[in-house]
Amino acid sequence: MLVGRLPPARQRAARTGGLILAMATRLALLYSVVWLTHLRQPWVRLGALALTGRDLVLLVGGLFLLGSSVLEIRQARPGAGAPRTPQPRAGVLGAIVQIGLMDIVFSLDSVFTAVGLARAPAVMGAAIVVGVAAMLWLAGRIGALIERHPTIRMLALGFLVLIGAALAAEGMHREIPKGYLYLAMALAVAVELTRRRLRRR
Repeated sequence: MLVGRLPPARQRAARTGGLILAMATRLALLYSVVWLTHLRQPWVRLGALALTGRDLVLLVGGLFLLGSSVLEIRQARPGAGAPRTPQPRAGVLGAIVQIGLMDIVFSLDSVFTAVGLARAPAVMGAAIVVGVAAMLWLAGRIGALIERHPTIRMLALGFLVLIGAALAAEGMHREIPKGYLYLAMALAVAVELTRRRLRRR
């Protein structure tokens, strides 16, 4: 969705650059998270609530994702007008940075889990490289699908709002069971698929 605002000739460069930056930040995050997990002492206290470094990253990342998704929904709603088209060079750089930041937010929780489950950073690093390679292969097709179908775009933004809220809540020690999130997403996808089938008929 970020690269969809750019001129078509610049979209592939922005997508590739953003995902390569995402791979670099994930690899850096892999080793920084190992350091963060050893910081057991709270960094910030809000009354009775003690927030560690992990809590702060999840909270800030979740709020960033939540705010970005809500702004995107507001721009996509009818009557909001067409979004401004940035200058190509500045637009490409902005998209690359935003893709990198979004990837940190999405991958943070899974990297924390991986650090707790595995003791071989090289294996986890290889998994990150393979994952980004798969994204490079699929991102263009998924982006084109979202651009062709506005309802799928809104559905994806709704998922981002849900995930951002869940990350922010986890950062405040109010974890939402992931089973509830997956169930809500599955039901939303089922409703959308049913609606599309009925519309075709």
